[in-house]
Amino acid sequence: MNASAVIFYLISAFMLVTGILAVTTRKIFRSAIWLLFSLVGIAALYFWMQVEFIAAVQIVVYVGGIVVLIIFSIFLTQQSGVEMKKPNPKRNFFAALAVLFGLAFIYRLISEYGFMETPAQPFQASVSDIGTQMLSTGDQGYILPFEAVSMLLLGAMVGCIVIAMKNKTGDPGIAEPDAAKLMIHTDFSSKTTEKDN
Repeated sequence: MNASAVIFYLISAFMLVTGILAVTTRKIFRSAIWLLFSLVGIAALYFWMQVEFIAAVQIVVYVGGIVVLIIFSIFLTQQSGVEMKKPNPKRNFFAALAVLFGLAFIYRLISEYGFMETPAQPFQASVSDIGTQMLSTGDQGYILPFEAVSMLLLGAMVGCIVIAMKNKTGDPGIAEPDAAKLMIHTDFSSKTTEKDN
């Protein structure tokens, strides 16, 4: 195993671990941070493939755009340290089905096209070639995914606004604070007010 393969497996393991932590942690702010690390790992994979332009787009659009919007919306709701409720078992079932479907799809791709095979020709793509393919409407064009990215950014902005406008006590996805903690805080604040008077 050469150094390039070792780097690939390290980046892949980093992406896998941070992705799992992003969906399993119950702290919403920690989940956003793990998502940030996972997207940075994808950018590192693009750098490993020597596609620097796509790596830069990954960092600007996803890391610098969507994740930053999510983090700001979390701070606006002031729920960064509150634990989320445990997910519904029905959601866990459908999440497991989605994982199995994804693994089956990845296995089909690997079995059809091979894995870690040396290409016949080195992969070279200039920024002008990527831009032409991205905005082309022909058979090999990617104008539809390019427009889908803009809709993704719009959806992320609207979602952040909706999260920020929600009442923090009425959000069903966030666990309510403990009543005993609220009583302790109320007693402490009242005693402090009496001392000041």
